[in-house]
Amino acid sequence: MRRFVVTLGAVAAATALLAGPSAPSGAVAAGQSGPQGAASGSAAAPPDAPGRYAVGLSTVQMTDPARADRTLTVDIWYPADSGSEAPTASIDLIFTRLALPGVLAGPEAARGSFPLVVFSHGNGGVRFQSWFLMQALASHGFVVAAPDHAGNTALDVIAGTSDPIGVAAANRPRDVSFVIDQMLGRDGDPGDPLHGRIDERDIAVAGHSFGGFTALATAAGFVDYQPDPRVDAIVPIAPATFGFSDAQLAAIDVPTLLMGGTSDTVVPIEPGIVRAWDLISGRPEYRVDLEAAGHNSFTNVCDIRDAYVAAGVGQPILGFVEEQAEDGCAPGLLPIDEAQRVTTLYVVSFLTTELQGNARYSRYLTTGYADRHDLPVNLLVRPEGRHQRGNAAAA
Repeated sequence: MRRFVVTLGAVAAATALLAGPSAPSGAVAAGQSGPQGAASGSAAAPPDAPGRYAVGLSTVQMTDPARADRTLTVDIWYPADSGSEAPTASIDLIFTRLALPGVLAGPEAARGSFPLVVFSHGNGGVRFQSWFLMQALASHGFVVAAPDHAGNTALDVIAGTSDPIGVAAANRPRDVSFVIDQMLGRDGDPGDPLHGRIDERDIAVAGHSFGGFTALATAAGFVDYQPDPRVDAIVPIAPATFGFSDAQLAAIDVPTLLMGGTSDTVVPIEPGIVRAWDLISGRPEYRVDLEAAGHNSFTNVCDIRDAYVAAGVGQPILGFVEEQAEDGCAPGLLPIDEAQRVTTLYVVSFLTTELQGNARYSRYLTTGYADRHDLPVNLLVRPEGRHQRGNAAAA
């Protein structure tokens, strides 16, 4: 968990990582991973392919007066009007810009009411660390809000203003609940671009590493934070599970998708994910152990490394990036594109089934599908209290 701090924190200047997406200018390095192109495909597209919607991205500030004006920078990914002429979005990494093919900068939202997903980044990370997944979800009809957790971001690492880990752990689930409040407020505001676009009945929380902890906390509670009853499903990815009692994990009663990498030495599957899997009571419950995946196989760190190489960024910055990319794109790990594809397949399938109430992707959540298609996963399933086990390895 801590290693991800260096990758997206010390390697890129703080103001750049918090600047967010913008229209490209000057030399632009194209992002290599994730769904490509404005989504205009069939509604029957598989879950690991771009969905039917174009994707929009905007960045806003959210200030919580109840917590001493705590301010969060939040990326909002959303289904967009396919006829928009908005420019392609990009991420400003100071040394270069990273274009996001298929993502538009601030277009009009598509018509419809969409489930809400809040994505929580890793310890000392940044809100757009896993944009491949947020882009995919928006293309499949989800609004995704991804906040920077103030006091636990890349900026804080560089500036030396990071909160103690206990303070960050207490703030994070409250940040998520606050972002939910704000997003529902936008939905109800006739003057907001997202007015009428969010379905308040269908809300999930996903996150990676410390963000996985955050997803668990929103459903389990943590210290004096009570579970948020609006959260209908959670997706903890490579989650840190420290600090939870057995009773708190057992109290999680919402559908859950746990994901981890078998080559993750930062947050190993055993004991953390195994303990959560054994205790969580919510059904259905899925556990996807991604074979030969590292801790950062669930992020876009390799794209950032490639962008810096292409831009001629030198040492020591490049060295920091390359070291951290070892957790995501080292030769011995599952190729990063495949790791992202499989992650997308399971997360989109799970949330489509549980939030949208649509069974069109339910077959992708079965052990039989994993076995027949030689997916590089060990999939465990507990639907409605039953326990199945399936094992599929990459050919």
